[in-house]
Amino acid sequence: MDNAVEPGSVRLIEAAALDRLFKSLHDAGYLVIGPTVADGAIVLDELAAASDLPFGWGVQLEPGGYRIRRRQDTAAFGHSAGPGSWKQFLHPPREKLWSARLAGGGFETGQAGGDSGQDAGPPRLAFFGVRPCDLRAIQIQDQVLGGGQGNSRYAARRSSVLIVAVNCTEPGQTCFCTSMGTGPAAGPGYDLALTELVSGEKHTFLIDVGTEAGASVLAGVPHGDAGAATIDRARSAVADASQQMGRSMPAAGLRELMAGSYDAARWDDVASRCLTCGNCTLACPTCFCTSVEDVTDLSGDHAERWQHWASCFDLDFSYLHGGPVRASASSRYRQWLTHKLGTWHDQFGSSGCVGCGRCIVWCPVGIDITEEVAALQAEAQEAKAQDAEAQDGAP
Repeated sequence: MDNAVEPGSVRLIEAAALDRLFKSLHDAGYLVIGPTVADGAIVLDELAAASDLPFGWGVQLEPGGYRIRRRQDTAAFGHSAGPGSWKQFLHPPREKLWSARLAGGGFETGQAGGDSGQDAGPPRLAFFGVRPCDLRAIQIQDQVLGGGQGNSRYAARRSSVLIVAVNCTEPGQTCFCTSMGTGPAAGPGYDLALTELVSGEKHTFLIDVGTEAGASVLAGVPHGDAGAATIDRARSAVADASQQMGRSMPAAGLRELMAGSYDAARWDDVASRCLTCGNCTLACPTCFCTSVEDVTDLSGDHAERWQHWASCFDLDFSYLHGGPVRASASSRYRQWLTHKLGTWHDQFGSSGCVGCGRCIVWCPVGIDITEEVAALQAEAQEAKAQDAEAQDGAP
């Protein structure tokens, strides 16, 4: 075993060495979170050992449809993004902000995160198996919620996370990360990045070392020199995946398209199908909106303030005195899509979509964001052509 591991190096491990990698993470004080099979889906949960990974499981995806399937090999990462994203661990669905109780003629207050009421500080988490699209989503949430700076709860949780990314070699039917520039190869931001190679009985992982923290974890794992041929094979598998996307977005002009489509007829078409349930915002790895709720017990002696996820599809989301600003389904869908693909650029300098396809899969009626964008684009082009024809015919 060659222990000379440093950022920028590329190493190779056998699949059997994943157990040692898990042990190395545990020894460093990390709880390992990664994909596993539960309740008929591949979900993110705490993993005790490498055997908890979904070896031999894949997924079948379609608009409004998801099911796991047995693969013909033993790949651990031969599946696409599941129903849950990593934001649930960094930006919890429900979190206590503070509590207060009557005591001695006054109040005693406390601050705590989570349901437990304990403020023991965030645990050290190792995110194991982060897809490139989700890696980009984490970086987007860092920008929105202040990861790595300030004293926010998000920043505290984010600073305690080590990321083991996984390059994609087999995208799903609803993936479109290539057209969003977020995959299938992991960009900067990982501590370690795996590329899984399965050929018959031979099962290995190419590992790109991104940081000193990643190098330290890998140093205690049996590994060796990858070799030029293996590196080329791994890189080619990832590059080939970019040509196998199940969906795509226009290469350019999304921001301008959203800005010019405010009165498009397509909004009414999609509204006739949309249930305004908010599933797309819950499944999306970058949606970040929240609301706060104050609760008291029956005695009136104890009060708490909780923060929880909110959705722009809810009527109450835009409620002002007299009613909601966005009362129609079409206006609420338009708000979500134009923000995600358009005005997100104005706020944060990038798109809010990473091409993971979750909103397509987990929409109960199978609304496809790429299909809606294509329809808006076609409507805009038709309107432009009609305007040009009218001008040509003008006296």
